[in-house]
Amino acid sequence: MAIRKYKPTTPGRRFGSVADFSDLTKKDPEKALTQPLKKSGGRNSTGRLTMRHVGGGAKRVYRIIDFKRDKIGVPGKVAAIEYDPNR
Repeated sequence: MAIRKYKPTTPGRRFGSVADFSDLTKKDPEKALTQPLKKSGGRNSTGRLTMRHVGGGAKRVYRIIDFKRDKIGVPGKVAAIEYDPNR
């Protein structure tokens, strides 16, 4: 994933940069490596609103990622690079 730099059209844009997501795959994520992500909407376990201005947004799915990578002797292959909305 590359970083796209802005042209210095204004002083604020001069050092601006954003991530370029064009290299990511357009396919749906692997279903075995996803699980549902429940939203709280700013409410606690009793259902009362405890944080204002929280809620809405796009529906997201949690991706299960093996961060430890401690499986010795198991070959691996990168199938695709996906977008992760939770990171």
